[in-house]
Amino acid sequence: MVGPQVRFGILGFGLHAVRRLMPGFALAQGCRVIALSRRTREKAEESARAYGIPLAFDSAEQMCHSPEVDAIFVTTPNSRHLDDVRLALDAGKPVLVEKPMGMNASECRMMIAAARQKSLPLGVAQVFRFEESTARLRERLPDIGPCVFARAEFSYVGRNHARTWLTDKSVAGGGPIADVGVHAIDALRFILQDEVVSVSALAHSDLGSKEVEAAAVINLRFGRGTLATVLVSTRAEYRTPLELVGERGVLFADDALNVEHPIRIELRRGGAVIAAEEVSNRMAYARQVDAFAAAVRGQSPFPVPGEEGLRNQLVLDAAYRSAESGTIVTIDE
Repeated sequence: MVGPQVRFGILGFGLHAVRRLMPGFALAQGCRVIALSRRTREKAEESARAYGIPLAFDSAEQMCHSPEVDAIFVTTPNSRHLDDVRLALDAGKPVLVEKPMGMNASECRMMIAAARQKSLPLGVAQVFRFEESTARLRERLPDIGPCVFARAEFSYVGRNHARTWLTDKSVAGGGPIADVGVHAIDALRFILQDEVVSVSALAHSDLGSKEVEAAAVINLRFGRGTLATVLVSTRAEYRTPLELVGERGVLFADDALNVEHPIRIELRRGGAVIAAEEVSNRMAYARQVDAFAAAVRGQSPFPVPGEEGLRNQLVLDAAYRSAESGTIVTIDE
């Protein structure tokens, strides 16, 4: 029986858990972290002490089978997602898995099938769906009429990054297309309430990025005709601007997806700002885990189920095929 506070175990407690997840759980109302797992007992106990987490494991299997744990948050490197998600589901635990959901669409389908077989919630941690900025851009989209163009960027300086596996294709699956492009793509799908039907991409690698791309431009055609461009890089300063251009105006937010400071959303017409508002994304990570906790308790479906992760992955897969082949790739599914 799940109590009023859903007890999470974080599988693969690392940098993301420290920087984003634990501050989010601290603000959450309906859940808390009860357990974590790391590769060694020493590191697991060290992290548990540092963050006041009662249970520490060096075995993912033991944590997933712990009766003290109600749900599992999978935050391991991308290549581990499939096995770790299935491990948690086999232990009877609902699973929230970090983005990108898998290494490819086939892995996503296997996770979805496993969750359906167990009749357990499976969610994907596309946290920007829980931001005030994306919610307001979605609500205000009618102000600009039919959306003709959309642009989303996500870049950060990735040299000597603490996540050393980001340049290992066998572990990461790709570079910034997979790492942060998935965020931009999902945000556009959410705001436009439309699906991508074709993709063309250009990617650039350098000595530092090794097997994966260091920068890319991804062009998307949506079902209702919007043409979008997503620019991603691990060689540019941190920025996440988002712009939507319609027949009757422009919606723009600089650093629209940022969670650390207020976001100014502007409505522009005729080159002038005719309306502006300031929103905060501070609660995004807390809203995400509280929403999944509600799904675990059976109160409401999680807004980003595995099927949404699959749709994002289909776009990522198409982008990589396009960058490799130099052709436009159609998404059939």
